[in-house]
Amino acid sequence: MNAARATGRMPAEDRRELVLAAATRAFARSGYAGTSTDAVAREAGVSQPYVVRLFGSKLDLFLEVFAGAVRRIEAAFAEVIDAGPFDPESEDDKARMGMAYAQLLQDHDFLQVMMHGFSSGSVPEIAAAARRCMGEVFATIRRTGWDDEQCRDFVAFGMLLNVMLSMRAPEHLDADDPLTALTTCAFGEHLELLEPPA
Repeated sequence: MNAARATGRMPAEDRRELVLAAATRAFARSGYAGTSTDAVAREAGVSQPYVVRLFGSKLDLFLEVFAGAVRRIEAAFAEVIDAGPFDPESEDDKARMGMAYAQLLQDHDFLQVMMHGFSSGSVPEIAAAARRCMGEVFATIRRTGWDDEQCRDFVAFGMLLNVMLSMRAPEHLDADDPLTALTTCAFGEHLELLEPPA
């Protein structure tokens, strides 16, 4: 079925979500600078003017996609914290937070959009969004009762995982490569959760 024709019969919110999902895939592949609204439109199977009508500029669209990715992190952590008493001294509770993040990292488009957002500081609006989003994630992590140094270490470890996944380290394990030791140490039991992207 023609995607453009199909979107004509969708409720407006569903059409918006279809374009956001397409934009996520497009930005994940090419980043902010390398992606046009035309590329997003082709990915979604709609016209470029339709994308602009829904979201305005490419910048507005990227900011919405990026903010959506970071909201997923906040929601995943909040779900763990809200599931019951969270003991800041418990290694099991810390592991539950780590598992929540590891499950998000299985979505490679999510990961790449997040990395593009955090590395696009030359665009002032994206840099401001990245600072705000990182602050919001940090505030959510603080709800664990960890002190700021423990929260910092948790964030830093997550960023290490992001970088290693972005360079596709888990897909290139070689006993003779010292990076393999870092990869297996960093991901531990979560390594088997990570499937290479199609």
